[in-house]
Amino acid sequence: MAVHLPPFIQELEKRDPELFEAVKRVTEVANAPGALDAKTKTLISMALDAYIGSEHGVTALATRARELGATDQEINEALRLSYSVSGSRPLIAGNNAFPK
Repeated sequence: MAVHLPPFIQELEKRDPELFEAVKRVTEVANAPGALDAKTKTLISMALDAYIGSEHGVTALATRARELGATDQEINEALRLSYSVSGSRPLIAGNNAFPK
C-alpha cells in the first residue's frame, strides 16, 4: 500500500534509509484500512498536529481531509477536540486549516 509521506520523512530516506523504512512501515500500518475510515484517520491526525503546533501539518492534513470529503464543519469539530485537550495552541495552528 502506498501512503503519502511528508517531505520531512522523505528526506530521511537520503540520510538514514534504515530508519526511513521503519517510519514508513509504521505510517503504512497506522493508515491501513481498518475500523476507522481514511477521512476519520486524517481528521484525527490533523487534530494531533494542531495539538503539537504543526502549522504545516495542519494545512496539509486539512487539504487531504477535504480531498477525502471532509467538510469545514468536520474540520472545525476535530480542531475543537484538540483545543479541549490542550488549550489555545491548537487554535493558533488550526487557523492553517483554512485558506487566507
